[in-house]
Amino acid sequence: MNIQIDGAAVEVVRSYLLAAAQEMKATLVRTAFNPVIYEVLDFGISMYDRNLDLTAEAPGLTMFLGANDYSVRKVVEYLGIDTFEDGDIVISNYPYWNAAHTYDASLIAPVFVPGFDGPFGFLCVRAHWADLGAKDPGYVLDSTDMHQEGIVFPGTKIYKRGKPDNEIIEIIRFNSRMPEIVVGDFNAMVASLRTGERRLQEIEAKFGRDTVDTAIAAILDHGEKTTARALANLPRGSWSAEDIIDDDGISDDSITMKATLTITDDAFTVDFTGSAGTQKGPVNMPFGSTLAMCKVVFKALTTPEMPSNAGHSRALNVIAEPGNLFHAVYPAPTFTLWTGIVGLELLFKALAQAMPEKFSASSGGDVPGFMMLGIHPDTGKFFALSNNDPVGWGASPAHDGANALLHLSESIVRNTPLEVLETNTTMFFERYELRQDSGGPGKHRGGLGLRRDIRFLSDGEFMTVMKKTKSRPWALAGGLEPDANTVIAFPGTDKEMRMSTKRIPVKAGERITVMTAGGGGHGVPHDRDPSLIAEDLRDGFISETAARRDYGRN
Repeated sequence: MNIQIDGAAVEVVRSYLLAAAQEMKATLVRTAFNPVIYEVLDFGISMYDRNLDLTAEAPGLTMFLGANDYSVRKVVEYLGIDTFEDGDIVISNYPYWNAAHTYDASLIAPVFVPGFDGPFGFLCVRAHWADLGAKDPGYVLDSTDMHQEGIVFPGTKIYKRGKPDNEIIEIIRFNSRMPEIVVGDFNAMVASLRTGERRLQEIEAKFGRDTVDTAIAAILDHGEKTTARALANLPRGSWSAEDIIDDDGISDDSITMKATLTITDDAFTVDFTGSAGTQKGPVNMPFGSTLAMCKVVFKALTTPEMPSNAGHSRALNVIAEPGNLFHAVYPAPTFTLWTGIVGLELLFKALAQAMPEKFSASSGGDVPGFMMLGIHPDTGKFFALSNNDPVGWGASPAHDGANALLHLSESIVRNTPLEVLETNTTMFFERYELRQDSGGPGKHRGGLGLRRDIRFLSDGEFMTVMKKTKSRPWALAGGLEPDANTVIAFPGTDKEMRMSTKRIPVKAGERITVMTAGGGGHGVPHDRDPSLIAEDLRDGFISETAARRDYGRN
């Protein structure tokens, strides 16, 4: 039953819900075993009402929030809402329902309150797990079907009435190359869910069910109306853009992606018709991941400063037919989800045609990721630890791009600290600096990428994940494109080679150089303020050669 409450009461309930989500986040970060969770923040935390509408969130990785929305609905649909009991926790990592690859496991829990028949709400915590028994350790670059990508749970009760199913937990333990870390992270996620469960029960007890229900309805209604007002101020029409990703991990053939965005009075539609079909290798996007990517773009365009709720995405429509690159169907492999990173910038590229005053040039075009795997000489244990490196952000119509930030798809996610990488692997970083001349020239210069030189202290494996090395990040309004992300293995030796998405053996004493892309330039370079060129020279951001070649400086 809805009752009349004022706006102040709505705000109080909303703040309590957001605080509960933030406390769930704090619990996860403080108890997780894997640096990818507690340092990098590779997770997403969401709260839902009993209608499975998002009410509050604690962001980590941007796209996980929209992915959680899809996953919760699919799991509840699969199990049936009447099968949930107090204390249950469900695990899901089936990529086509869980909207991610198999190592991004979701734990979903119902929340029950006294006197209410059925779940009062649901909670979801998603985080990247270190290993679930895929065909290769660390990361899978060349799988050809889902069953090579690790053990799969469609929506399986791993806690029943508050008690863990130790047989299922043991299956996970014995199917992982890093069982202590994986089970530790599982327990951290359970603790996060239990924190959220207590807090949501306390909110219901403090304010009463009718007040909470009415406040949530008002929160979602406000989200929808605020989005509608922002949508009304956008131009009407359709705009398309195309790009490529390097390959699918099996062949060297480039893969076409295309998106058409249409804005009408009451809808924002993204259509991926014209993109390539299902690929043999693991670059296919689960449809839930595609929805999440589009939610990020729509939210950034309409209500970027507000915490997300279900009302903010009601005007969004996404079209990708089953079998499209952006709608994977069983048993298509999906592990290397860099398609969505390049795809996010593809959507911005299309929108820049409609609203050139609002959009920056490409920000590095991709996320340059790398990982080392091996046996640590100090512990004798297997390790696999990754890092996603910063790139230069694209220049805007008003200012230069920022230097060396994580790609805009990553939100508040961080790179793995150098100290953590050196302590937990046998990589030693001999150089870590901004990459001179890496920003795309323009009236406003693209931000700089970085360079790091790595020397290996023991034998192991090294892998890179990048999907935009064959084409450069795009520029706008006459600006110039920067060099793409580049990784050079064994520089200066007869083994020297360039890497994009690849796994190679390395020996103690060998080296790798990682050079990340800058941002695209905006505006004609010769229109740049000479004082800014001089400042860039003083700072070492550009060389004298680049100043003469790109900016016409004498």
